[in-house]
Amino acid sequence: MNNVNKPKIGRYVTQKEGFRAFTPLPFPPKGGFEINPKLYKKHEEAIRLVGKLDGITRLLPDKDFFLLMFIKKDAAYSSQIEGTKATLQDAVAAPVTEEKARMHPDVDDITHYVNAVNYGIERTKTLPISLRLIKEIHERLMIDARSTQHAYPGEFRRSQNWIGGKSPMDASFVPPAPHDMQNSLDDLEKFIHAKDDLPSLVKAGLLHAQFETIHPFTDGNGRTGRMLIAMYMHHAKLLELPILYLSSYFKKHQKLYYQKLQDYHDEDANISGWLEFFLEGVAEIADSSIETCAKITALRDKDFTKMQKLGKKSAASTLEIVRKLFSQPIVGVAEIMKWTGFTAPGAYKIIDRLKDLEILEALGDSQYGQKYIYADYYEIFDDSFRDARAKK
Repeated sequence: MNNVNKPKIGRYVTQKEGFRAFTPLPFPPKGGFEINPKLYKKHEEAIRLVGKLDGITRLLPDKDFFLLMFIKKDAAYSSQIEGTKATLQDAVAAPVTEEKARMHPDVDDITHYVNAVNYGIERTKTLPISLRLIKEIHERLMIDARSTQHAYPGEFRRSQNWIGGKSPMDASFVPPAPHDMQNSLDDLEKFIHAKDDLPSLVKAGLLHAQFETIHPFTDGNGRTGRMLIAMYMHHAKLLELPILYLSSYFKKHQKLYYQKLQDYHDEDANISGWLEFFLEGVAEIADSSIETCAKITALRDKDFTKMQKLGKKSAASTLEIVRKLFSQPIVGVAEIMKWTGFTAPGAYKIIDRLKDLEILEALGDSQYGQKYIYADYYEIFDDSFRDARAKK
């Protein structure tokens, strides 16, 4: 059987300005992709774990509340890949009333990402994955956001961009020139919807790598391309709930991530090397997400049992607040007031009740704008927070 390495993705073409831009060939390659046994084996393991994750999330109670935390985690790591310094805790705390006035630009990057993913998930209910959808997601990601250059939210670039270096002459990678780019994008859109025999996760990996090769925006390509992975898995009906996000895996192996993409868009393309890396990531994150879902379910059962000891009225109102904490586990008194309609003294009573139940605990020791965290739940998503808490 032929190796998946064999197809060529593109070639370097010297432009009139003197630099060489990588120009994709028609995609997918004329001979298609022949997948070797090693890749099939990796795909089998990854698809098994994705199927297991899908089964678990279908049974997960309050799943729409939990989804936002998975998205925020991906937003934090995807933004960190691009140089953002904000942490997951910064991202989760961002909507808290006391934080909004002093939001750092790094946190704003993450907030834009969360909004773009939420928009994309909702939009795919009425619009298939397409160039139009990609532009709409990019618009949500970049509008009123800071960027390293003019981002032109929702518009494909009309000028040359590059990766690394001060100009295309010394760049580590130069994507296709604008006049070659549109054909590549049209090929990509057709590829998404083509009825082919490619395994679904292989197709997801190719979609991401090809999008990053085309690099169709002046800014925000990496984040948009990483969102597309989850969108495609949802579109391919691999996951009913779009809950599998790979940015934490790419951040963990950031140098390797960039190297594998660089090897993919080379004249001597190493396609299988990229796909092996990608499928290993899908398997690792799916396995981790399965464990996360199991921990969430166990904690939910434990904490809901605690609330049964309260009076009927108190238990009902407390239960609703805990449900909201699943999507916003860091709060201030203003959030409790908004959720319940209570005055400040009434909201503080609720907070005290949740502290007594060991559901909420104070976050830091601020004299003004004290925040509270559903720590047992939050630490399921944040290893560094869990480790720091364990040392106390």
